[in-house]
Amino acid sequence: MSPEKTEFDSSYESHRLRMLAVQFPEMVRADGEVRFTALEDEDGISGASWSMADGLFAVASETGFKLLLMELLDAFIRYRAQCHQEPRKMGVVRLGGGCISIEWLLSEEGSSG
Repeated sequence: MSPEKTEFDSSYESHRLRMLAVQFPEMVRADGEVRFTALEDEDGISGASWSMADGLFAVASETGFKLLLMELLDAFIRYRAQCHQEPRKMGVVRLGGGCISIEWLLSEEGSSG
């Protein structure tokens, strides 16, 4: 007997990211991005590369924003796996202008940029 597929809520990720933006408004005002990946055989985050304005990476670490975003991305990957939602192995979180968004990438897209 195979596990039952959970229905994917397409608003879940954007809602959670908006909540994070409200909690850390200074982080989403500045331009930056976080590229992340999950290993093929795992359903959780395996690494991330941060590109932020000068000094903002330190602020992200000191304020707890970095830890919370990493935990959130891990939860997103696991949720997508539970719902059999693709893609789920890599993406980009973009910050700037008071907004935060996520774009999920296919493997080929992530390796070219």
